[in-house]
Amino acid sequence: MGRVMSETEGGRVLVEGYDTLLLDLDGVVYLGSRAVPGAPEALVEAEKRGARLAYVTNNASRTPAAIATHLRELGAPARPEDVVTSAQAAARLIAERFGAGAEVLVVGGTGLRMAVRDRGLRPVSTAWDEPVAVVQGIAPGISYGLLAEGTLAVRQGAMFVASNGDSTMPTGRGELPGNGAMVRVIAAATGVEPVYAGKPAPPLHRESMLRTGAVRPLVVGDRLDTDIEGATNAGVDSLLVLTGVAAARDLLTVGPRHRPTYVAEDLSALHEEYPALRRGWRARWEDGHLHLDGEGAWIEGLRTACETAWAVAGEGRLDADAVQPALDRLT
Repeated sequence: MGRVMSETEGGRVLVEGYDTLLLDLDGVVYLGSRAVPGAPEALVEAEKRGARLAYVTNNASRTPAAIATHLRELGAPARPEDVVTSAQAAARLIAERFGAGAEVLVVGGTGLRMAVRDRGLRPVSTAWDEPVAVVQGIAPGISYGLLAEGTLAVRQGAMFVASNGDSTMPTGRGELPGNGAMVRVIAAATGVEPVYAGKPAPPLHRESMLRTGAVRPLVVGDRLDTDIEGATNAGVDSLLVLTGVAAARDLLTVGPRHRPTYVAEDLSALHEEYPALRRGWRARWEDGHLHLDGEGAWIEGLRTACETAWAVAGEGRLDADAVQPALDRLT
């Protein structure tokens, strides 16, 4: 885990090495209401090659059916059963602890309420119902009143579960506050930290594996601190695409848990031999800085720089100043 394949291992069409693609959505397949350019076409081709597509998202606001409809409108192949959400993982987490019929206060939207109901739990909206758990997920228009009810219930002893801990979420307008930012309201008011169901915590990956029956999955994401760390925690391979949150500087300065197996500009890399030959690029560590020489495809220069940066850093991580010469060469 956390390595970029070298030339000597030989190239292969990337998607052919895996039976299931566990795909993040925001920043990978779409940004807000718009598709990432080329993403739907790459996914259609992946399915033709025999890969199972599973859309695995930390966003708990919408139902799987609504997400699948949105994906089809963008041109990506998707059915409701292909979508796995952190809401489903959170609901399973609560149901396995308290059993069917337990009352759960839902601080979130329709997707979270339906996931709770589908797991045999009973969603409620006030602390007067004495729920066994409070589950929170991002949704537009979450009110102060609902946050207050969640706070009261947690103070009464209810288990506090968060669909995910993403501090931000990418949109067409930029990064907006995510569920990780919103859960701080209840956490700060109660002093209780939530149990997280979404990436990088194990419950969402477990939910994905149970629903897909994957044997050789490839996690595909745009965030190092959720998608890639989640893959590392699960012991499976990962592909980081640069269409969302993570940038070149982030890759060169990460520690071991956040290093992807593969790095690509976008999902089109699924249908290319990996690695493409990196002739013309050479990275070197000199005088405490990472340098990059040569010319060729930008992404191959970045892959070359990552190999050397991660080898030099070992179990640690390089700082931004140390990798700046290589970044300057890439821009």
